[in-house]
Amino acid sequence: MTASALTRPGERDRLSVKITQIDWTFVLLLCAVAGVGGAMLWSVAGGDWRPWALNHVSRFGFTVVIMLILALLDLKWWFRLAYPVYAVALLLLVAVEVAGETRMGATRWLTLGPLTFQPSEIMKVGVVLALARWYHGATAQEAKLHWKLIVPVLLIGMPFALVAHQPDLGTAMLIGMTGAAIMFVAGLSPWIIGAATAGVTVFIPFFVTVIMHDYQRARVLTFLNPSADPSGSGYHITQSKIAMGSGGFLGKGYGLGSQSQLEFLPEKQTDFIFSALSEEFGFIGSFGILLCYAAIIVMALRIASLSYSHFGRLAAAGVTATFALYVLINGAMVMGLAPVVGVPMPLLSYGGTVMLTVMIGFGLILSTRVHRYSELPKGQGLF
Repeated sequence: MTASALTRPGERDRLSVKITQIDWTFVLLLCAVAGVGGAMLWSVAGGDWRPWALNHVSRFGFTVVIMLILALLDLKWWFRLAYPVYAVALLLLVAVEVAGETRMGATRWLTLGPLTFQPSEIMKVGVVLALARWYHGATAQEAKLHWKLIVPVLLIGMPFALVAHQPDLGTAMLIGMTGAAIMFVAGLSPWIIGAATAGVTVFIPFFVTVIMHDYQRARVLTFLNPSADPSGSGYHITQSKIAMGSGGFLGKGYGLGSQSQLEFLPEKQTDFIFSALSEEFGFIGSFGILLCYAAIIVMALRIASLSYSHFGRLAAAGVTATFALYVLINGAMVMGLAPVVGVPMPLLSYGGTVMLTVMIGFGLILSTRVHRYSELPKGQGLF
């Protein structure tokens, strides 16, 4: 199918044409990473499909179907739903403050009938869509330096504050950093970027000593000196380093990781699944999965660059930024290069809500590719 044929509405709206425009190499790469995740969850469970591996694989199969359906959804619908999705996600975050479910000292969940979920996960997509739509109707000057920038700042700041209050610093960081990445890509003035960076740097000591909860402050201090309390607050990162270091170049072998198999490695199915993989498959295995992540990110950014609409470019770039931050933060966390903030490794770690959010985001990226010639209306109104 030629590009000229795709620019004709009668051709590009046909379902058969849309299916051919899905990047199936990209889809297969996602399947490969999720497959490795399933294999590792089988291993850390002692060679058993339960309680994690079977759920992981079945959830991925379900979310792949959702992703492909969303890929066929015209970009115009993503555009129209941008602000409503953001508004619903914001209302749900407020509902968490009022009637949220508390687990392990954090109030992050809502229960609606048989369904329990984290509204902050919905907001990860909502903030990307809302910012992409706002910038789609903004002029170059408004995106660079203008009083109207208060709108994207509020779009980022409101969910950031609500999520940080739950408290969920890891997700709040993802929302804030994703929003900042979209503003940067949209053309934010370097002067504002520099001033914001300086302000954040100056504010960090006050944030750590005054605003952070005690357990969050302990994580930062542990990051700075993990050997100070190796059997207490430093236990997680100490065991993670032991697991990764003991894997060496080729690893101990599949199912033979002592730290995970003997229950020394905590949260081995979620936050520290990458540590378990490094122990069993060594540097080669770790490098291989990171190479897959890098390929996904590069392909997603290329898809973003192909979109004819500013909304499509920014939405795809924003989702890619969120995914890249997942990988970066979790990778740095398990290696002791960042505090432990509870950010999982996408598609590799166990967790249904995060997987659903990530796959919805990839559905948006694929929709951007399939409908890259879609013409979207200009306009900056919120409704």
